[in-house]
Amino acid sequence: MKPPLSAHRPCPRCRGWVFVCVLVAILGLPGSGVASDDSKVPDRDSEVVATLRPSSRTAAEREILTMRAQLAKDPVNLPLATDVASRLIVQFRIESDPRCLGFAQTALAPWWTNPVPPIEVLVLRATIRQSLHDFPAALADLDAALVLNPRHPQAWLTKATLHTVRGEYGPARRACVPLLQLTDALTATTAAATVAGLTGDAARSVELLEAALQREMDAPVAIRVWALTQLAETTARLGRSAESERHFRTALSLAPRDPYLLGGYADLLLDLGRPDEAAALLGADRKIDGLRMRFAEARQSAGHESQAEIQDLEGRFADALARGDRVHLREEARFHLRLLRRPASALRLARENWEVQKEPADARLLLECARVSNDRASAAQVLGWVATNRLEDIHLQARP
Repeated sequence: MKPPLSAHRPCPRCRGWVFVCVLVAILGLPGSGVASDDSKVPDRDSEVVATLRPSSRTAAEREILTMRAQLAKDPVNLPLATDVASRLIVQFRIESDPRCLGFAQTALAPWWTNPVPPIEVLVLRATIRQSLHDFPAALADLDAALVLNPRHPQAWLTKATLHTVRGEYGPARRACVPLLQLTDALTATTAAATVAGLTGDAARSVELLEAALQREMDAPVAIRVWALTQLAETTARLGRSAESERHFRTALSLAPRDPYLLGGYADLLLDLGRPDEAAALLGADRKIDGLRMRFAEARQSAGHESQAEIQDLEGRFADALARGDRVHLREEARFHLRLLRRPASALRLARENWEVQKEPADARLLLECARVSNDRASAAQVLGWVATNRLEDIHLQARP
């Protein structure tokens, strides 16, 4: 899960210094693509370009519309532009609607092509590029931002996250170090514990996150949800399913519409052999491709008809390919493997995805595709990566 934007609360020194020392020692830290145009001309009159929600807009959406109208009258108003872009990125994470990223880029248009725009534009541009999986350009923006201000907490946090997604745990760990002094204890703990949980210290990572959540009861909801999500994922990898489910449920009580959380919890339920519960969980949130795919998988696993969802998803992925959108390679590979039963194309897509990102879910999918296809070389590549990084995951174990 991506960390929240603007996690900038300073860590109170009176209670944070001992905690920082413990965290540094335990985790082994050192001491001290551009979004496409949001408009689309349909090729035929019958083509559906967007499905509107039947309900009215939320208060947050109405506020964004008002601010965008103000920005249209004063497009070089930098504070307003960055505020609008930040809100649209948050909205994208809630709705998984790529148009939000297009609107965010539009808000930043006067500075978007500048090699070194204002620092807040650099960080937001990096975040948008990250969401589009243009990771090299995003990292370049973050490095430029940190040259301008080496104490920018959001730049360090986003940099740590990007390196983690790419499986670059050394740089990710180093990016966590400044957060110990620049932000609050729960944000710093979650960032560092996420890396530790992927590199051989999963049990201690869980302990640190649980303690930090207890200690930081007044932390913003978005940061608590992020920490709870990391707890849920880490305990799931350790095979501690009851704990994982408890953390997912707690996080969803705080953010019931979060698509990442819904997908993660649905995956846990599917792994536990509870597909009907997974389908019920996702019943109201099927407009997002990844959730619709899981819904179809759950229905199929439970022995129910899912052909309509499968056909719809096949069309959606074909449309994405036609647009040149390769952001959802992981979901597409899983769709080909588990729903279309096409192991060869699934393996090809999983390999393509592995070149871009290396999270545990990516490793698990590539290993699953390799085993179904009897591709020993790809399986050995994944298992070698797991061993090198000391990743603890019950789904990524070598066969005897």
